[in-house]
Amino acid sequence: MKKKIIKIGFFCLLGVVGLWLSACNQPYPRPYGYYRIDLTEATYKKSKTDIPCSFDCSTQAEITPNSYRKDQKNWIDISYPKLNANIHCSYKSITPAEFRKITEESRELVYKHTIKAESINERLFENADAHVYGILYDISGNTASPTQFFLTDSVSHFFRGALYFNNLPNFDSIQPVYEFIHKDIIQLIESFSWKN
Repeated sequence: MKKKIIKIGFFCLLGVVGLWLSACNQPYPRPYGYYRIDLTEATYKKSKTDIPCSFDCSTQAEITPNSYRKDQKNWIDISYPKLNANIHCSYKSITPAEFRKITEESRELVYKHTIKAESINERLFENADAHVYGILYDISGNTASPTQFFLTDSVSHFFRGALYFNNLPNFDSIQPVYEFIHKDIIQLIESFSWKN
């Protein structure tokens, strides 16, 4: 009988100590977890489009007609299905008189992001041999479009692109994918040429 009382007392004491230890834990905030995205090494192929230009495009991307502007034959999407991102591109044939207006419109579209942007950096590109000149805009912060660019010969051709992710902008979570696609955009710009 004495052993039975000792066993019951021991288990009661063990239960009280267990409850006391579990009740003392203070809740603490845990960081958000993000999906791991395995990015492969970038490889490129020449673009095949109906618009009068050519550029290197990632083999992980698909070039399709723009899904929002199907009536515009010179609008294309460079889609990254596995990365949930698109580069919306448009081509316009221009005259020298329209050049200033269309570049200013492009700049205004970029600077509409100043509400959310922490900074907007402009980077000039020039390939005089191919008659390709342009500006790449890097928009830092939680903006809808972190990168935009335009390319032109300043006489008759104008090509514009804007990167969009198909989710809410949270730069911390998309940064690795953004950096990967940003390199592809640089490759696109540096390999860009006009078709005659």
